[in-house]
This record gives sequence, C-alpha cells and structure tokens, in this order.
Amino acid sequence: MTNATRIPGALGVVEQWLAAVNAGDGARVESLSREQIDIVGPRGRGSAPRSVLSDWLARSGFSASPLRWFCGGDGLVVVEQEARWRDPATGEPQDSFRIGSLLRIIDGRVTRYERFDAGVDAALDAAGLDAGRDEVTR
Repeated sequence: MTNATRIPGALGVVEQWLAAVNAGDGARVESLSREQIDIVGPRGRGSAPRSVLSDWLARSGFSASPLRWFCGGDGLVVVEQEARWRDPATGEPQDSFRIGSLLRIIDGRVTRYERFDAGVDAALDAAGLDAGRDEVTR
C-alpha cells in the first residue's frame, strides 16, 4: 500500500502511524495517537500517555513491513507484518518474525495498539474480523 494521504479513514491513519514507527518518528507517532493510548503486548497491557511511544521507539529498534491489511467496523484495523528488531546502538539485527497488529482508530487517532506474536489469525479473532471477508486488497 502506498500514498497514505489518499487512503481514507482508519486504514489511512494506521498506514501513516506504521510508516512513522518505521521511520522512528516519535513526534509523528504521537500526533497520530490519542493523548492516552492502550498498549497491549508481550510485556503486559495498560493505558499510558502517548509520550511513551517516542521513548519506546528510541529503545526498541522495532520496524515492520506490512504484508496484509484487514478492516472492520468501529475503527478496527488488523495488519499482518514481518517484524524486525535491531540493536538501537549498533543497528545489528536481533530478531525477526511475523506478527499481527490490531489497532483501534477513534476520531482519526490511534487509541489502542495490540501486538500478537501468535500471528494475524489471533489478531483477527480478537478484532472479530474474518480473513476472507475483511481483507483489503489493492
């Protein structure tokens, strides 16, 4: 998918948010997020101020290539991604695997990010989406 400014609604917000994550642009990620964001991942879950996103980007070395996109009602978007981690100090690769990400968009801002290391099927189940019905193709 390309040219996020032309993609309407929740999907466009998610594409812009993920592009900012990959660019390490914490200010842009924050601007596309609600002031309080729910974050769920392998280290736990909670609600935090969006400023934690810049700190996370600086220390995680995370980036991910989107592979498939799924949209549902209520601003839910699921993305299958090839995720990569690099050592932030050296740039050396650390790990890589396929994940599912579930994001909720309200009023043009990301309000929830949930990472599923079990893959896209787990993210689709959590969102109540169906791979055959809800996949967005281009």
